[in-house]
Amino acid sequence: MSAIIISALLGVAMMIAGLFIRKAGQVQLLAIIGSLLLLGATWYDYKLYAGVATTFYNSIEINAYTGWFNVIISACFLIYTLIFHNTISRVGKNDAEYYALLFFVMCGVYMMSTYNSLLILFVGIEIMSIPQYILAGTQKDSIKSSEAALKYFLMGAFSTGILLMGITLIYGATGTFAINTSAFQGQFQEITSTSSLSFLGILLLVVSFGFKVSAAPFHYWTPDVYDGTPTAFTPFMSTIVKVAVFLAFLRLFHGSFGSVSEMWQMSIAALIILTLFFGNITAVYQQSVKRMMAYSSIAQAGFMLFAIFAFNASSWQGILLYAGAYTLASLGVFATIAYLDDHSYDGFNGLAAKHPLLAFTTTISLLSLAGIPLTGGFFAKYWVLSAAVEQGTLLGLVIFAVLMAAISVYYYFKVIMSMYFKKGEPTLLHQPTITEHAMLLVNAILIILLGILPGLILS
Repeated sequence: MSAIIISALLGVAMMIAGLFIRKAGQVQLLAIIGSLLLLGATWYDYKLYAGVATTFYNSIEINAYTGWFNVIISACFLIYTLIFHNTISRVGKNDAEYYALLFFVMCGVYMMSTYNSLLILFVGIEIMSIPQYILAGTQKDSIKSSEAALKYFLMGAFSTGILLMGITLIYGATGTFAINTSAFQGQFQEITSTSSLSFLGILLLVVSFGFKVSAAPFHYWTPDVYDGTPTAFTPFMSTIVKVAVFLAFLRLFHGSFGSVSEMWQMSIAALIILTLFFGNITAVYQQSVKRMMAYSSIAQAGFMLFAIFAFNASSWQGILLYAGAYTLASLGVFATIAYLDDHSYDGFNGLAAKHPLLAFTTTISLLSLAGIPLTGGFFAKYWVLSAAVEQGTLLGLVIFAVLMAAISVYYYFKVIMSMYFKKGEPTLLHQPTITEHAMLLVNAILIILLGILPGLILS
């Protein structure tokens, strides 16, 4: 609960700081201190609520699992701030306001991980989404940024409307918004066989979450939005925000709708097939690495959907590991994209010869996204797929996912080939500072550590 309050207060504090502080360095220092405070607040919540505790009229539930998830997300946010603080300041002159929006998004993220009421779920999604619409359009001199903001807003509003309709139907079927009460779950289980309200409500919630996590066929907004959004904010939107929505997805469908899993599991299986196919196949044909990463995020969502499909404990562990491994790997790749003037594959030609550290950290991140052993991405994929194997149904779905993972190796290794085996003169928009170099190296080391010791997160 303290993380929700502190993140909101930090957002307000950054807005006020923007009125009085004009130096970018001072704003960046405040943002880094705020990120450290968030990490401390989530650690405090994690230690305080070792069991299960509810607050705010039982609408928020904090336990050891959600507390640890928030610690992981806060640590990733701190790493993001340390890597991208200079990149954020180059977006425009309102960097204090940018950080304020980021802290407000984090407030929504914490609400998404701890909600115990469908109303808090809705409020959390809105608090998390609205600042992102603004961040997408912060590059005022770019028509692509304005297009991204408009498209993101329209798709977000549309999916929110679907979410509200689903919540309304579920409320009509159960008579309550509290998802983890015995009254909700018992009454829900009793009426599902006779009431169409519950079935339609679950279907609409699947569609709405499909939009939010950019699962096919609801993914068409993603490439344009991620490509048009300033590169300083794209990794934040495609990682921290996405895994938070996945945890909310998991909490609702496993914790509340688990007794009627036969109603929704096949629809999740269909989403997995479509998401993995469209994400990976379309990524192969991209000429821009940034746009390829957008389709890559769609493909990664396909793997995370296995955690929703598999109704067992391994799926909960898989989301934790995916949250850390996928976020760190994406931050490493997008950091290099942000430095380069040319985002095409040719823009990466010769990067290893001119900037070997950037090429090395990017390579480690790409290997992790591809799921190569000794990287965090390998165990992240292994855990969600093993959860599906434990489920014991539709094992062909796992085989299909492995084939799609093999296809993803092609477009990830295409970037590595450009950096190490092609000649070129990559142009950097700005030189990485010593701090940024150090954080990129730390990021790469963490990816390798998760590939060797996944228990750092799972235990």
